[in-house]
Amino acid sequence: MSAVVIRPEDPQDRSAISALLTSAFGTEGEARLVDALRAGGHIVLSLVAERDGDPRGYILFSRLMVRQEETSFPAVALAPLAVAPAHQGEGIGTALVDEAHLELQRLGERLSVVLGDPAYYGRFGYTHARAANFESVYQCEALQALAWDEAPTTGRLDYAAPFSDLG
Repeated sequence: MSAVVIRPEDPQDRSAISALLTSAFGTEGEARLVDALRAGGHIVLSLVAERDGDPRGYILFSRLMVRQEETSFPAVALAPLAVAPAHQGEGIGTALVDEAHLELQRLGERLSVVLGDPAYYGRFGYTHARAANFESVYQCEALQALAWDEAPTTGRLDYAAPFSDLG
């Protein structure tokens, strides 16, 4: 078995990514979200994990703004992260998150927010305590944040417009 290669998404990956997301989530909602984020120019980072030329996993970070009175701070939202069901448990998701975090830091990003399983995302340093004081339509225990540098701890989280269309 060859190693997993993690690389930026290419335009020719789009149909395979859509199929992977639909398979992993059991619905086309995340695939539609990704398409809308692409179309709106909201993507900060989008990576594919492949083995033997076959996409096995995918991760996307879109622009998120933290609004505080008269200022705003750019951050990123992790959504979605998916691994093909037949390849879950192989470390592909972990490899995607680790690689993405390195690239985001290289790009100068300072804050990432995710809505997901605290046990899973906690392994990467995300905590609800870091996100607890943000105003968000998604505010709950699953809303978590990770800061790599100084970043706001309060404010309103404004996600890219396509998130409001999730159903």
